This record gives sequence, structure tokens and C-alpha cells, in this order.
Amino acid sequence: MYDKILTSLSYGMFAVGVRGDERPNACIVNTVMQISSWPMTIAVSINHSNYTNECIKKTGEFTVSVLSENTSGSAIGALGYNSGRDTDKLSNVRYKMLKEGMPVIQENICCWFMCKVVNTVETVTHTIFIAEPVAGSEKIKGKPMTYNYYRNVIKGKSPKFAPTYIEEKQDQVEKYVCTICKYEYGDPLLPFDELPDSWVCPICGAPKSVFRKQD
Repeated sequence: MYDKILTSLSYGMFAVGVRGDERPNACIVNTVMQISSWPMTIAVSINHSNYTNECIKKTGEFTVSVLSENTSGSAIGALGYNSGRDTDKLSNVRYKMLKEGMPVIQENICCWFMCKVVNTVETVTHTIFIAEPVAGSEKIKGKPMTYNYYRNVIKGKSPKFAPTYIEEKQDQVEKYVCTICKYEYGDPLLPFDELPDSWVCPICGAPKSVFRKQD
């Protein structure tokens, strides 16, 4: 089977916020979906090794911030490429705290909601949290960011433990590295040289000119 066939499925881009042991924490996920409307339930898939997984299991609560196409790449990078166990991932990201002690991202999101876990399903690598939304935004703003937009417009990548992660074949992809934040670009469908001059690093916003080809 073609190993990228599942990329044809539709995904969104979300930030899941939790109460951490020492500080609030959040991570980027692309697998949040509605299961039923009555009772209203959603499902979120998070890797076993992810600190957010651990926090949700302790508290039974989390928030979901629905990212928009205007959410900054630097915010996505801060929440998606670090571990909350040893990093304050929210230190350079705008957010608000709910009275329940969980963060809601404020980086041009569409909307948010808070959830209480009602059930869990364990897979080999991920926990699927089934939860009931109990509070949230009064309206939706902007256009929700899809995973396709993130991959093909922002040129973002999936972290190793994301459900959609597919290891690229290193011998087929030329890598270019941002000299500012060390983000690696290597898309077999769109070579770096074919990116427009206006393209910027999806993590730190640096221009294309600061990238260097990886030996």
C-alpha cells in the first residue's frame, strides 16, 4: 500500500491545553473530531509519550483551541516541537487562563472549548480521549486551518509522535535548515528552490535567504 494514502483524509489544526504539574501546558494536535451531537462528544488522539497525555489522565480535563489560517507559524512551532516536561511552551505564546487552570491559545484562533473526559481508548501508540465539551466560545472567527493548509501553504511538518507522521526517505529529499531556529525544510513534492522568495520559515518567520542546504 502507498504509505501516504491516508494523507487524503481531512484534518484540522488544534492546540490542546492542560493543567501541568508546575505550569499550564499546550500541544499541537490534528486529530480532534466530533463523535455525536447528543450527548455532544468529541475524540482527541494523543501519543502515549506526550506530556499532554499524562496531564489529561491526571486531571480529566483539557481545552481545545481551533487554529485559524492566520495563526502564526511561530506559535505552532513553539507548541509542537518542544516538550512541556522541561520547557515553558507558552512563554512566547499569547494565551488566557480559565478559572479551571487551563490555557486557551489567543494567537488568532477561530474558537475554543473546554472538555471533560468521559472515556478513553488505548491503542498501541496513542490514547483516544472521548470527552464532553462543557464550555466554549460564543462565536467563530476566521477560517479554520486544515492540516492540508499547514503542510502545503505554511510548509509545516509533523512531529515524530504525531498520528500523521510519515518518515521521509532521506536519500530522496534535499534538506534546507533555518540558521535561526534550525527548522528543517524538505518536501519531496515542492523542492526548496521552487518556493517563492516571499516564503518564510513557518516556525520563526525568518526569510528564505537564511536557509542553508544540509550536507
